Amino acid sequence: MTNNQSVLKWLDEMKELLQPTNVMWIDGSEEQLEKLREESVQSGEMHKLNQDLLPGCYLHRTQPNDVARVEGRTFICSREKENAGPTNNWCDPQEMYTKLYNIARGTYNGRTMYIIPYSMGPIGSPLAKIGVEITDSIYVVLNMAIMTRIGEKVWEVLGDSNDWVRGLHAKCNVDPENRYICHFPEDNTIISVNSAYGGNVLLGKKCFALRIASYQGWKEGWMAEHMLILGLQNPKGEVKYVAAAFPSACGKTNLAMLIPPKYLRDKGYKIWTVGDDISWMKIGPDGRLYAINPENGFFGVAPGTNEHSNFNALESTKKNTIFTNVALNLDNNTVWWEGLDKNPPKNALNWRGEPWDYTKYDKADKVGTSGAHPNSRFTAPAKNCPCISDEFDKGQGVPISAIIFGGRRAKCAPLVYQSKDWVNGVFVGSAMASETTAAAAGAVGVVRRDPMAMLPFCGYHMGDYFAHWLEMGEKLGDKAPKIFNVNWFRTDDDGNFLWPGFGDNMRVLNWIIDRCEGNADAVETAIGYVPRPEDIDLTDLDVDFETLTSILKVDKDVWEKEAAEIEEHYKKFGDRLPEELRAQLNNLKENLAKM
Repeated sequence: MTNNQSVLKWLDEMKELLQPTNVMWIDGSEEQLEKLREESVQSGEMHKLNQDLLPGCYLHRTQPNDVARVEGRTFICSREKENAGPTNNWCDPQEMYTKLYNIARGTYNGRTMYIIPYSMGPIGSPLAKIGVEITDSIYVVLNMAIMTRIGEKVWEVLGDSNDWVRGLHAKCNVDPENRYICHFPEDNTIISVNSAYGGNVLLGKKCFALRIASYQGWKEGWMAEHMLILGLQNPKGEVKYVAAAFPSACGKTNLAMLIPPKYLRDKGYKIWTVGDDISWMKIGPDGRLYAINPENGFFGVAPGTNEHSNFNALESTKKNTIFTNVALNLDNNTVWWEGLDKNPPKNALNWRGEPWDYTKYDKADKVGTSGAHPNSRFTAPAKNCPCISDEFDKGQGVPISAIIFGGRRAKCAPLVYQSKDWVNGVFVGSAMASETTAAAAGAVGVVRRDPMAMLPFCGYHMGDYFAHWLEMGEKLGDKAPKIFNVNWFRTDDDGNFLWPGFGDNMRVLNWIIDRCEGNADAVETAIGYVPRPEDIDLTDLDVDFETLTSILKVDKDVWEKEAAEIEEHYKKFGDRLPEELRAQLNNLKENLAKM
């Protein structure tokens, strides 16, 4: 427990509002967590899996109306509507507090209030932040115990400080009509009601780690980004770190846990995972940008994860993991999901807990006929990952040499290019886009802009967010990381991918690091510096020189259309768009005109 008066005052207010029958302070001990696991099994909230095959693993099912983040019900409640910006839902804070408190009032009656002190980042790290989440869900407690650092040491680090994030979660009736996930950045507060799905209720996840933290970073001079962090070790044993942002369905987790191709492994190249989703970055004493992963686990999408697509992610799930909305194999009491292997269980329950017949699967109705929900998840300790970095828990952060943006573009962006400088790199990130695939609802090939992959997660006006990036570049000066863009998804005219991707993306990472070290050539183009075909190592790779040349090409007509679309994209930010980015767009147009 704590003597922090700001914490105790808030908890008293919450007890009065919620009227819990019992109160439990989460101390982080294995003994307490094990009792909660046992209780959750007895109540049916979780199912204990085969402990010989999956030690410490459990299955949880959410209600069918509660299976994903709900962006339409997610709000940024800043005092001025303009400060939430055009890309966020907004509501007046006082109006929303009243609404949420009326929804949550008395809903803990007959339930236990669990008080979870947690640290985003290693406890005591100069880059870490502290939160307190109250919840009426054991599932939330057990997931937060995986995803964050919890327990008594958090209170010790917090001391008497008022610098902590308040988090209220109330399951209520899991009513989608009264479901809200609301952020009050000026008050360091998050409130989530009527959901029990991870992304909406693990308040350290996107809610704190990005929406609140991005606002904190803006005010305090650091950065909270939707980025993986990986270390690339060369044959000399030197490790260089990169942070990378991708919209969904662009291979972010696969890159974070990449296994180099045999040719490069044999030479001594390795990849070390620091984080798969979120990066907090601050300027260190030496003037460089240092990053930590504020999370302690992986909240990964299960379908499609297998030993070939992401061996390290699959290995991470084999002990002490909570699976949500996957299929249950009744023959051996283990889990299964689409894409795990080609042997769906014959005797199974689907993600709803109903008998499941794999022969009735219909790709057009994945939600209705899949064994696992398409957004089913695993919550796994990061330390389970075979390639977890030695720096993961140290707390000082790793120095970032390069920042990488990427998207899924069939004909536009080349395989890789380097921005001309930091400001140009911010322009590249601000225009980030991906094309919809057959897996997404709606038309195929529609370009969706997702600046820095932060569109759903920025806790304030995105024009101010771009300006903050520019300010960080000014502070970093010549010590700023180099900024690159990658595109693993160039296709031929028949829609076939031209680059193999996965482990072979290491070849592109090597060129990026060589550029940062001044050891690789490039050709200046209208959009930035592009490698010559001979600069990418194709040894033992079934990609010919001609194909590589084609995916490094910058097409004038395609990019002129792109520039026009970026101009339209920029209009939504109005006069909050930094003039430097307008100038970058004009410069791109001028460069294309000269091609």
